Amino acid sequence: MAKNDKPLLIKRYASRRLYNTETSDYVTLEDIAGFIRDGREVQIVDLKSGDDLTRQYLLQIIAEHESRGESVLPVNVLNDLVRSYTSQATSMVPQFLAQSFEMFRDSQSKWVENMSAMNPISKMPGFEAMQAQQEAFMKAMTGSSTVPGASGSTEDEVAEAKNEAAQSKEELDALKKEFAELQKKIAKLGN
Repeated sequence: MAKNDKPLLIKRYASRRLYNTETSDYVTLEDIAGFIRDGREVQIVDLKSGDDLTRQYLLQIIAEHESRGESVLPVNVLNDLVRSYTSQATSMVPQFLAQSFEMFRDSQSKWVENMSAMNPISKMPGFEAMQAQQEAFMKAMTGSSTVPGASGSTEDEVAEAKNEAAQSKEELDALKKEFAELQKKIAKLGN
């Protein structure tokens, strides 16, 4: 999803239903969480009063995830947040948290960039297919329960799994051969 400079406007009606003004339909908190995960900023306003309710709803999304066991915030951090509301550090906490998350996002993007730059093989055509074949081969060889041929399987399923493993190995060998040839061509171009 392309990032948009303008926040997605969500209006809350008196019935507490949330209305997406871009798509002209009602949305749930989980939909809003999805927009945010996709990189979209949201703004939630009360239709009648015009009050900005964004913070309240974002906190509600976090609380729901935490209550389902999807803990992100350790108890000591939650305690510190509660303490910050009763201390003079209140004015510094929002800035500190915003800068901390900005640094976290920056380091995360740099890490992804570095991993991509360090692994030029992943940019090679056919790499994903080769990776999928390797995974299928490993599943077949280890007898994973999601692969035919696992314990309790019939002889036909075992034979089919062995046949798939042999085909995967042949395809993997062919891809390795192509890869070796490409490496040789690249080495010749470099000279």
